[in-house]
Amino acid sequence: MKLYIARDQAKGLLGGVKFELRARVELTHEEAGLVRKYKADKEMLLQKEVKIPLTGRSIVLNLTIGSLMNGQTFRCNDIAEILEYERNVKESCEAFKEYLEVMKNFGGEEIIEY
Repeated sequence: MKLYIARDQAKGLLGGVKFELRARVELTHEEAGLVRKYKADKEMLLQKEVKIPLTGRSIVLNLTIGSLMNGQTFRCNDIAEILEYERNVKESCEAFKEYLEVMKNFGGEEIIEY
């Protein structure tokens, strides 16, 4: 799995700057097959309300396996918000990686040595 993150900015209606973060994962053929096999595209990886530092605002973040596979765009008013979205997308990809590992190993045995 590869995570692609793109950051962009545009002028707002009143002359301010607006920010945009696009996140998308690219799966290997095997990983995409696992998602299809287990119909995991609707699995929620992250759902939370995030307080944006220094702004007093909060955002609601919903990331599913399918939304990351299709690509998700976040529009923001400031850089702190962009950083928070990016941090949460990366956290979601870690959870996605765990999902893939579990799906890959169904029907097998895992040995954990301590």
